Formats: sequence, structure tokens, C-alpha cells
Amino acid sequence: MGDRYIGPVAVGLAICIWVANLTEILLFGPPGCGKTLVAKAVSNEAGANSIHIKGPELINLLEKVREKFDYCLVRARACSPCILFFDEVDALSTKRGAEGGSGIERVVNQLLIKLNGRQNVFVIGATNRPLFRHGRLGKQLYVPLPSTDQRFSILKALARKEPVDLTVDLRAIAEPCENFSGADLAELVAQATVAAIDDIEEALTSVEASSDTCKPRHFDTKLGKVFPSVSPAKRRRYERVAKHHEDHGTGCDLNLSTSSSSENVY
Repeated sequence: MGDRYIGPVAVGLAICIWVANLTEILLFGPPGCGKTLVAKAVSNEAGANSIHIKGPELINLLEKVREKFDYCLVRARACSPCILFFDEVDALSTKRGAEGGSGIERVVNQLLIKLNGRQNVFVIGATNRPLFRHGRLGKQLYVPLPSTDQRFSILKALARKEPVDLTVDLRAIAEPCENFSGADLAELVAQATVAAIDDIEEALTSVEASSDTCKPRHFDTKLGKVFPSVSPAKRRRYERVAKHHEDHGTGCDLNLSTSSSSENVY
């Protein structure tokens, strides 16, 4: 993915890291919109090493969190330039008063304090939780749901990996898929593929001939059964938070603005 993703998003963030010295970034937005893929692409475009830390893996291991972070910090300094990527970072910042929450948050804050003044070590976090308070990770960048053109490009990329028939109008499929994330579109294509396989298996037991590709009817059947994982109300919530950070200078809309970059991500 990294070698093919040469879009403006990854290049722009890489420039921010090296030129503008933007050392702490938080990517936020609906699930399935490519935040993890963007973070990986940034490290490739910046020519930096990367260390991936998954927040949920540390939730029940409070006694090992400090040891894990110290190990990652030593590794990051040893292989600098390096990007520390905290995936699902909201898992490390539980609600105030929750059991173990304050301990984990304290360890995370201590890690970020240790990183102050470090040379060529950068932090990128990713979260699905819309936060009005920007916290320790100073700049919040909003990764929104794809537009119609971007959904079309994502479907084209997904169709290259599956036996989708040339008669399928992917743009006509993309248009009604409002609020679908990249992950939702991948699920739609997967379900259509399963429906095509079911038809093939049925044809083997009958005298009727069957095509070995996904036809428009397979997509039509599944369009009513695959739903977006983000509701319109939740999308509006994300957009309000993004506007709040943009108005206060703590963030901006990181739109995958070109169809080609969306296609390359997937």
C-alpha cells in the first residue's frame, strides 16, 4: 500500500512533520475511513521508521504499560527518525473515575512528557471518538467519510480484487451509499461476491448455466442488507467537532480530496 499511496494527504503530513516540526498529531473520524492506512502512508512518505502500538492491547495490562512504553521509547530513539503510532488511542484515555483509567492516562502523559525535546521521534494517534478537548496530542486532523466520487474510486479499487462483472455500474452503486465508510463498501463487495458464489454452487446442481462473476443483481440484493456503520447524527457530531477544532486553530479537515488518492489507499 505504502509504495502506491503517493496522494496529497500522506505527502502533506510528511511535510508537516519535517518542515513545520508538527511532532504530535491526532487523526480522528468515523471508523473504517483509513486513519491507520494514512498513518502508515505518512511514515513511508517521510522515509521514517514506525512503531505501531494498539491501545486495546494495553487496557488490561496496566502493570506492563509503563514497561511497554519505555521499551518503545528506547526503540524509537535508536531507530530515529521514527513515528510512534498509537492506534485506537482513546482506549488509553478512559472515562474519569473508571477503574484503572487514571493509571493508564497518567502513564501516557508521562510518556509524552518524556518525548518532549526528543530528536526525530514523532507521535501520531488515531481515534474513532470525536473529542472537543484536544489533550496532549496538539493537532487534531479530521478524516471524514468518503464523498460520492471517493466511494466510486474505492469501489473500483475493491472491484479489481474480486470477480466483478464489467456490466456493474460502480458509480450507480456509490451514489446511494451515503455515510458508507471504506470498510462498509468493502463489506458490500464481499457480500456481493458471496452471493455470486452461492449462485455458482446452485448452478452446479442444475442444468442452468451460471456466470462466475458478480452481476448487478448481486449488488442490488446486498444494497438493502448492508448498512453504514455511521449514522447521519453521528456524522454531524464528527463534523461539529472538526469545525470546532478548525475554528480554534487546533485542527483541520484532512479530506482525501482526490479520487486517485482514495483509490490508492484501498
